Amino acid sequence: MTGNVNKRELIEHVLQLSEKTFREMIPLVSKEWLQLDLTMPQLKVVLILVLSDSARMSAIASQLGVSLATATGVVDRLVERGLVLRESQPGDRRVVLCSLSEKGQELMGGLWRLSQVQQREVLGAMDLLQLQSLDDALEVVLQAERSAKETLKHFKKSGNNQVAEGVAEEVIS
Repeated sequence: MTGNVNKRELIEHVLQLSEKTFREMIPLVSKEWLQLDLTMPQLKVVLILVLSDSARMSAIASQLGVSLATATGVVDRLVERGLVLRESQPGDRRVVLCSLSEKGQELMGGLWRLSQVQQREVLGAMDLLQLQSLDDALEVVLQAERSAKETLKHFKKSGNNQVAEGVAEEVIS
């Protein structure tokens, strides 16, 4: 996209390119990912645990947007399959902490390594200048993400969620 564009138009173009890239790379999704025998709620719990190492049952329920009883049922099925460990806290048995079991870690680690192999093939098709440009662009995105998180966290911490939502809108203006 070239010429005189405003920030909002450029953001929309970047989002369109991101979606197009995602759609182009879908065929690279390995059959192992597609053959996972997990329901969507189970996969979400596994991803929550991959990202956080461990989580309280109440936090899992909150992140899923479901009741504690529903989250417990989802986790129970993952425990039965040997993918998740559930432990009560010694000082307070009401607090249940969940984490991936060794089997769960192996499953997700294997899928992650497989994805990296496929990504390396795509990145290997780029020349050095393209790779450096992509590296620079991803660093900028990470910096912007950190900055946006800090700004939103500041406003939410102050209890001003309307301002936080306004800041999010202002960022794209």
